[in-house]
Amino acid sequence: MDIFLFFLFLAATIGAGATGALFPTGSWYKGLNKPTWVPPNWLFPVAWTSIYLLIAYAGARVAGLEGSAYAMAFWAIQIVLNALWTPVFFGLRHLRASIPIMACLWCAVLGATITHWQLDTWAGLAFMPYLAWVSVAAALNLSIVLLNPDQKPLDMANL
Repeated sequence: MDIFLFFLFLAATIGAGATGALFPTGSWYKGLNKPTWVPPNWLFPVAWTSIYLLIAYAGARVAGLEGSAYAMAFWAIQIVLNALWTPVFFGLRHLRASIPIMACLWCAVLGATITHWQLDTWAGLAFMPYLAWVSVAAALNLSIVLLNPDQKPLDMANL
């Protein structure tokens, strides 16, 4: 594994993760109806930090390998969708618009898991916690939409 590549992939994950700082959950999120099985708040930064380190590792392991074009494409797509979901859900508070982004993110993470696994077993294994976490996040996202049917997106005209 090339350490320089690892830090490039890590920089991309830090960029995606920065959207969490730009669009924090706040009192709006606390006021939403959520399912009883919502993970505790302390688990989110722990999970995301671990996931970002693992997928940076996975990307760095396969980036230089012959035949890695699909793996790199899925890696890039998932990190873009990862970065996009937070401003839509927490920034714009557009619960319904976050669903197709989450669905595409789940598909991209699945694609990344498969294509990384085909090239390098350890890289594929490194994506497994992400696939599990994004599955929980997708279920949580959908549950919040269903439990808050009257929730309106942020009115940008009145800011």
